[in-house]
Amino acid sequence: MTGTEQNILDALLELERAVSSMATANPKPNLVAMFSRIDELTRQLPRDADPSLLHYLHKKSYEKARLFLQGREVENARGNCHGHQ
Repeated sequence: MTGTEQNILDALLELERAVSSMATANPKPNLVAMFSRIDELTRQLPRDADPSLLHYLHKKSYEKARLFLQGREVENARGNCHGHQ
């Protein structure tokens, strides 16, 4: 895993924790800033990054991106993206 991929995984895990704490958090976490961070990290990935990872991140399929980065790609059910390998 590259440094950028690790940073993306860390950001995705932070987002997941923030979302799960929304009901009780005070003040509420700034999700917009988290989404912006993930977008910025995604832009830092090289053009030859894994196409599946790029697909998940560009489609905002953050859970699938997290599973992919955790080596759990088999858990990603085939979605409605026709033609994606």
